[in-house]
Amino acid sequence: MSGVGPLSQDWEPVVLRKKAPTSAARKDEKAVNAARRSGADIDTIKKYNAGTNKSASSSTSLNTKRLDDDTENLAHDRVPTELKKAIMQARMDKKLTQSQLAQLINEKPQIIQEYESGKAIPNQQIIGKLERALGAKLRGKK
Repeated sequence: MSGVGPLSQDWEPVVLRKKAPTSAARKDEKAVNAARRSGADIDTIKKYNAGTNKSASSSTSLNTKRLDDDTENLAHDRVPTELKKAIMQARMDKKLTQSQLAQLINEKPQIIQEYESGKAIPNQQIIGKLERALGAKLRGKK
């Protein structure tokens, strides 16, 4: 570095400032009054439903009426009476308990119980397993 000439700093000064006021601070009553005194433009906006617990979509609309008028039955299909009786009869003929039959088809005993009580939603895969294990045709024409 020797012989290069006089050293000088060519740095720009850095100015640190506080953050700009947040929107909540700008809406503060003191800030609004100070702006009025200085002659600045002030916008006021009326917010409807402000401070209430109602959302904008809580008012009744066309969708509400359509939902009220909707009478579609959305229940799942259940095991038909013929199928549950056929499963019980075939299981009794083979002298199996519900848990033994469940073990044969690699399902939980609760599944067999639901099928025999008619509470299960029919699954063709499980019905196929039951047909193979019991050696009886459970679905279709007999």
